Amino acid sequence: MAVFQAIRTAVFYVLFIGQTAIIAIILGIIALVTGRTRVSWAMAVYWCSSNLAYLRALTGVKTLVTGAENIPEGGCIIAAKHQSDWDVFAIFPYTGRPAYIVKKELMRIPFFGWAARSLDCIEVDRKKGAEAIPSMMRQAHAAVERGCRIVIFPEGTRRAPLAPPDYRQGIARLYAELKVPVVPVALNSGLFWGRNSAIIWPGTAEAKFLPAIEAGLAPDVFMDRLKKAIESDSDALILKADEQGLSRPVGPELRSKLDALRQATQGRP
Repeated sequence: MAVFQAIRTAVFYVLFIGQTAIIAIILGIIALVTGRTRVSWAMAVYWCSSNLAYLRALTGVKTLVTGAENIPEGGCIIAAKHQSDWDVFAIFPYTGRPAYIVKKELMRIPFFGWAARSLDCIEVDRKKGAEAIPSMMRQAHAAVERGCRIVIFPEGTRRAPLAPPDYRQGIARLYAELKVPVVPVALNSGLFWGRNSAIIWPGTAEAKFLPAIEAGLAPDVFMDRLKKAIESDSDALILKADEQGLSRPVGPELRSKLDALRQATQGRP
């Protein structure tokens, strides 16, 4: 099973990386010449939808997204758990005109960075820590004025399923500065396509848009609500997938975490 799935994964990666490079070159050239166009946007939509189709056909990863009715009209911030590259593709169709917050290193890649900038992506230099916040805010304000919804992964990087949460302060600063609602997003994608995973495992990766957190809360109250919403619902999606049966190997560390979580959940009123 593992050998067969490794072959399927390798075929997916060849298509995924190959078409990403081709599309980035085309979009990068368009961006240098004319900036954002309908063609470039259509190609971005194709990139996301085709990657989800390749995942399903080649690796057996199905996609299920629920709760889109919780996304308010107008400006908002979409704050998602981040466990996999799948998260970017799955969330994209529901974001209207998204402005993803991405690390500086990606924006410095020739063609890819030019394309990303023309598609409203916001650059953040994580090495600068708090010093990067003012630049991110300027870009975020400009994106909202263009009619974008801000999409951010509050932990800043992909995390393994059930890893201790590590939320950065950037999301709290954005929330306070932009004064718009925040839509938390829970997911379980890391069970199937983990960070730096050599094998992508079959199953149904789920994302769930949760009820929006209203604007105007105190920063500590907001962060507490955001963490509880994302973590508790992500845990529930992970337990659901485990109960349905995982095709991936589950090592002793993950099994221990799953059992402990299940026990804690059953003990809640």
